[in-house]
Amino acid sequence: MKRFVRPTRDDWVSRQLQGRPQLVPDAPDERRHRPDRRRRIWWSVIYGSFNPRRRRPPRRGEESRFHSLDWHGAHLLAVSIAILILNVADAFLTVTLMSGGAIEANPVMAALVRGNVALFAVLKMTLTGSSVILMVCLARYRFMRLVRVEVLLYGILIAYVILIGHEVGMLHKFPDLRLF
Repeated sequence: MKRFVRPTRDDWVSRQLQGRPQLVPDAPDERRHRPDRRRRIWWSVIYGSFNPRRRRPPRRGEESRFHSLDWHGAHLLAVSIAILILNVADAFLTVTLMSGGAIEANPVMAALVRGNVALFAVLKMTLTGSSVILMVCLARYRFMRLVRVEVLLYGILIAYVILIGHEVGMLHKFPDLRLF
């Protein structure tokens, strides 16, 4: 048979409710005197880069919800770097071909190339770089619920390889143009 123990008026809960000092046995020391760990921003960035915690979305989460990750596959880094290098090559070949008489198909970029080549290069690198970063962050999700964004990155890489091949082929049509 269970025995009912009537709580005393001097127990921990009643002290807490009355606002009196808490006398909790075996309570750890107060930890608020330590410096706030959230104030060390650069340490957190560097430490988190080498010791990621979120490597995959939660098991019970839906695929449609956004889950930020700290760790992405190395293949995404290789694809991203390849896209950015091919983007630089595309900008260089575009300027070279347009100086020889070729026409830029994109009217916005054509106006920039004719106006200011440095602005063209900065805008092209910025737009491509930020798009690649966003696509790597969303690599596990599906674009329009059909295709994974990771597959789109590979598609963009293939499209850039084809574009560079086309531009190199166009260089042969202009024998007086030299790359270096």
